[in-house]
Amino acid sequence: MITFLVSIVLLIVGYFTYGKYVEKVFGHNEKRPTPAYVNGDGVDYVPMSTPKNSLIQLLNIAGTGPVFGPIAGALYGPVAFIWIVVGCIFAGAVHDYLTGMISIRNKGAHLPALASKYLGVAMKHVVNIFALLLLLLVGTVFVSSPAMLISNLFDGKVALSIIVAVIFAYYILATLLPIDKIIGRFYPYFGALLIFSALGIGVVLVFTGAPIPELSFENMHPGALPIFPMLFFTITCGALSGFHATQTPIISRTTQNEKQGRKIFYGMMIAEGIIAMIWAAAAMSIFNGPVGLNEVLAAGGPAGVVSEVSIATLGAVGGTLAILGVIVLPITSGDTAFRAARMIIADYFKFAQAKIISRLWIAIPLFVLSFALTKIDFNILWRYFSWANGVTAVIALWVGAMYLFLKQSNHWIATIPATFMTSMVFVYIIYEPTMGFGMELTESYIIGTVATLAVVALFFATAFKKRGTNFLLDEDVTSYKAHES
Repeated sequence: MITFLVSIVLLIVGYFTYGKYVEKVFGHNEKRPTPAYVNGDGVDYVPMSTPKNSLIQLLNIAGTGPVFGPIAGALYGPVAFIWIVVGCIFAGAVHDYLTGMISIRNKGAHLPALASKYLGVAMKHVVNIFALLLLLLVGTVFVSSPAMLISNLFDGKVALSIIVAVIFAYYILATLLPIDKIIGRFYPYFGALLIFSALGIGVVLVFTGAPIPELSFENMHPGALPIFPMLFFTITCGALSGFHATQTPIISRTTQNEKQGRKIFYGMMIAEGIIAMIWAAAAMSIFNGPVGLNEVLAAGGPAGVVSEVSIATLGAVGGTLAILGVIVLPITSGDTAFRAARMIIADYFKFAQAKIISRLWIAIPLFVLSFALTKIDFNILWRYFSWANGVTAVIALWVGAMYLFLKQSNHWIATIPATFMTSMVFVYIIYEPTMGFGMELTESYIIGTVATLAVVALFFATAFKKRGTNFLLDEDVTSYKAHES
């Protein structure tokens, strides 16, 4: 219990200390007009308040990641707590803040455009592929996972195909309509439900003296999966997730002032880390250790664990509300995943999005592909999602590192986590037996280290070369004449 409480405190302290330091390193400018005003179009570029943006950001980035991921990560034991705290403060929140703020400085540009500008034109095409693959997988996973939870809630009395169809219908509306019509209007209420479900379970765990294990570096995974690299691809959204880099530009287009960035981007990642801590602690304490948890996962998957934890801690009524809070998570990330995919494709091909027919031409093929992917086993989808998620996070961190390097600020706040996760991405794909090369772990570490050193060398070579040119760090907004705070 002490480890759990200290971890929560560290996450909160991290926001007020390291978060402020990251903000200072970046150098926010309160007088600089934001894309919400400069590019206002009434569809994607719409100024919204800080509380509204914060709740939307939290719901956008959360999905089932800070619930399903920590539940699976709990199989490793309390070492999962370490990754959530360290990863969230020094990697995930930095990743989200830099991506969001650099996007604001570049008229709300998405990750492919940012990678093209700061890492080289060739990266634009690579990132487009990875970002769209990730968003398509996210959208599909976040159709399947809430559908399973809803099906459990109704004891299987409603056909899964009907639930999937209803979720897709909602996604289509949320993807096509202006951001303030559905997302901006209803997300604050969804956010309240999410916060209730997580905090309710956390409070019950504390006041009932749940047997949450104390700090240990022992690998307790029943399947003996190695902590390095597997843990870092099991718990993603609660610590570091590339999916967030596809979502923050949505809110960078609705942010009113740069000074709001720390609350919206860094702060909401810390909030997600707290949610992850609560679900990891619940999974570790309620099922009598990793072996018991593994049995429940084998029987009903993460959705089954969510249902059992919610009812066990909050009772029938409160548990149902908690389950609804978890259902909200993937649905409110799935819709913005498709929305982000539409925006990335539109930016890439320079398709105007003011007319709804223009949005339909992009959105319909995305939904058709996603529906086809729902027929694939969920565990396989999650595995591919996890690796694509890690690769995207690595690219976003390198973008942040390059930006700070060229700004001659402390780029190490991004370079160090970028280097670490680059090595994990290489080791994972070399080691993983079902979707990777299936090599021995020692060989994977060696090859991964060599490949990472090559990437770091390429980064610095590119960075010093760019520093010697007249590189335009931020997009010019001086032509904008009528900005009001």
